Amino acid sequence: VILPALNKGQWVLCDRFTDATYAYQGGGRGIPFERIATLEQWVQGALRPDYTVLLDLPVEIGLARAGERSAADRFEKEQQIFFEQVRSAYLAQAQRAPERYRIIDASQPLEAVQQQLGSVLQAILKEQGR
Repeated sequence: VILPALNKGQWVLCDRFTDATYAYQGGGRGIPFERIATLEQWVQGALRPDYTVLLDLPVEIGLARAGERSAADRFEKEQQIFFEQVRSAYLAQAQRAPERYRIIDASQPLEAVQQQLGSVLQAILKEQGR
């Protein structure tokens, strides 16, 4: 789905991509990043995101919000330390690739997050000459 769209010159937005694997399986589950990188190269080749928008917030706030939404899924049943490790892995990735990452403070009220997201997307479009 992704490659055919890219080959047609279309933009592709993904809810999650390989960065989530590094964060959840690498950071959260302790799978060595080198192993994930090998699988990433084998499966994706050179395909990497041009931009990643990271909605970041303290773990306590994220867990409280998730608990208000619905029944917990298998990830939401994890201990807080798991989510601290996941968040740390995401932030470490953002630090290693600052040209690709745009971090939004998702602890703000929804309207503020939406506003900031809109601004980030507008800036990306401008960078791309659109």
